[in-house]
Amino acid sequence: MRLLILAFAMLFGAFSIAHAGEGLVVKSSPYSVSETLDRLEGIFKKKGITVFARVDHAAGAAKIGKTMEPTQLLIFGNPKLGTPLMESQRKIGIALPLKVLAWEANGKVNIAYTKPSQLARRYGVVDRDPVLAKMAGALNNLTNAAIKK
Repeated sequence: MRLLILAFAMLFGAFSIAHAGEGLVVKSSPYSVSETLDRLEGIFKKKGITVFARVDHAAGAAKIGKTMEPTQLLIFGNPKLGTPLMESQRKIGIALPLKVLAWEANGKVNIAYTKPSQLARRYGVVDRDPVLAKMAGALNNLTNAAIKK
């Protein structure tokens, strides 16, 4: 239920960096939703990060006759980083592979992802600080590269 409320807040523009909380990192993008994730996907592929899927939530809404501003989710991962976390606590596998959400609200595009440290807390991973730090640094750098002008 909490995730559903967060999703609605994000989709309807009530979500901002100041209110990100809940362990999310939210960044503004100067590009459209599609171009932002195209750029991120290209960066991932160059870095050898597997892109598993791309979900177009607005297209899904259109299938049921609803209108939603552009909203897409990119699902990706790297077993070199995810596997050690699952070795510590298999339950974190429900949150892996990782995800980045891009959405447009009021003419502005944002991207968001959950901080790896938040995932670790949520699922009880207590012994993988170097892996989590590497994951956090990579997410920050890769998303920054995707939204750079």
